[in-house]
Amino acid sequence: MASGSMLPMRIVVCVKEVLDPDAVGAYALSGGLVVGEDGKTLTQTTIPRLMNAYDEQAIEAALRIREGGTECTVSVVSVGDDLTTLLRHAVALGVDDVHEIRPPEDEPDCHVIASLLGAWIRTSGGADLVLCGRQASDDDQGVVPALLGEMLGMPVVAVARAVEITERASVMVTTVTPDGDETAEAALPAVVTISNELGEPRYPTMPMRMAARRVNPEVVEPDSISEGADLAPRVRLVRQYVPTVKGECVLIEGDGPAAQATRLVEALVGDRVLQGRP
Repeated sequence: MASGSMLPMRIVVCVKEVLDPDAVGAYALSGGLVVGEDGKTLTQTTIPRLMNAYDEQAIEAALRIREGGTECTVSVVSVGDDLTTLLRHAVALGVDDVHEIRPPEDEPDCHVIASLLGAWIRTSGGADLVLCGRQASDDDQGVVPALLGEMLGMPVVAVARAVEITERASVMVTTVTPDGDETAEAALPAVVTISNELGEPRYPTMPMRMAARRVNPEVVEPDSISEGADLAPRVRLVRQYVPTVKGECVLIEGDGPAAQATRLVEALVGDRVLQGRP
């Protein structure tokens, strides 16, 4: 769909299922996080799987655009197996339709995931705006949105805290930087990644949850959308491990807070955490 047409604009939100990072952190702190003999997968089977939090905020950004008066449809798509529960949660939040792309047999890397998402967007009618979380909580790479923008020929605006559609067929994005907020405008279609500074996503109501239980996602086989696409992974996971974290506490003595603060600064300068005076 081309931007500026008489049809409602189409927003596509890409989401990912991840292990609950709070549960993973709790296992790690207690020493119970164990990698299996294959060196790649965790032995814990009780860790819940849920939607990546940044992606949930991307859905929230799309719903705010719709509630702000922009006539649009919101589609959610994910790559994986058995994602019905995940995608029903998206329906309960208020999106219009949900889609599950089955992954190829080889373990997909970021390039394969982006290729599948891009192929589905092209073959399903295109998109005026693609929203993604800034990164996933399991690998923290944030590579897929950039690859997706390259494959679709769309500009990419990263780390957004606010997204608005203008009357000029463009998107106005407030981005988060180390030096403060910046405002960028990009012509549509575009890819925008959403950060947690957007704010808390809405909580689905009970009626919406009940209605979502009757919705099944469209299941898409990779062969039906990726003819001629390169689905061979370029990056393969070789090994993952749980690092040993050693805590060390140093008590700083001194006659009063001022003396203790002076010794603390001296210690930080000595460790090159702070730079001393020339």
